[in-house]
Amino acid sequence: MLDFVALKRAFDTDGATVVRGLLTPEEIALATRGVEAILAAPSPRAVVASPDGDPGLFFEDFRNWTRIEALGRLLAACRAAELAGRLMGARRARLHHDHLLVKEAGTRQATPWHQDLPYYNIDGAQTCSLWIPVDPTPIEASLRFVAGSHLGPWLTPRTFMNRESRWFPDGALAETPPIDAELAADPGAHRILSWALEPGDAIAFHMLALHAAGGSRDRRRALSLRFIGDDVVHAPRRWKTSPDFPELEGALAAGAPMDHPLFPILWSRPSIEA
Repeated sequence: MLDFVALKRAFDTDGATVVRGLLTPEEIALATRGVEAILAAPSPRAVVASPDGDPGLFFEDFRNWTRIEALGRLLAACRAAELAGRLMGARRARLHHDHLLVKEAGTRQATPWHQDLPYYNIDGAQTCSLWIPVDPTPIEASLRFVAGSHLGPWLTPRTFMNRESRWFPDGALAETPPIDAELAADPGAHRILSWALEPGDAIAFHMLALHAAGGSRDRRRALSLRFIGDDVVHAPRRWKTSPDFPELEGALAAGAPMDHPLFPILWSRPSIEA
């Protein structure tokens, strides 16, 4: 039984919280089947986010729910959208996109400190990502969060390997602080949240929450399901977002609600609660 009140309190305060047992065994099997189907046939949006010399591999792919049958079934069956909607305090929860992140055994490439929202084509406060591993994930390979960082400000998004600024122009946003260096100098400089996870557990976090992850000794496959709420609107950029949505050109104006088949409503608050 999910304690939505306690989870929302933690989500609102810290920007991230752990959710134990979000998926049933059957849903874990669906998620795993979907992950393997993507790995067997990546989309054109797939990228490798680790350098050639890395003994492992950091693989990412995006927006596969319409072509991977198991992912579509998972989204329809599981409580992810309801959880996201309740954490956001929204009347409705729309899927923004799905994101696969795989670190093969021995991957050294770390995921640097970053926020997700500046990479996207949206603006708004009601956002929630659910990071769901299908492998046991020790704390060393799990996500780390700076508690309270979801309150802002927006920070400059950069590429993971080369730290290039391909999105907002340099100087348009603040730079990400050197979190690890600050912690080395003063362990109390930031309150860091992180959890070891079993398959079917999830981390729910706001898209502005500052987070990072290390490499992975063992194989680490995870799905991120990214949801948006009532106040989120289209924010077309002059650059290619990650992921990109070329289908929206001419279809959604700047500032328009995300009312488009690419972003289906997967949960609505029961009318008795409205």
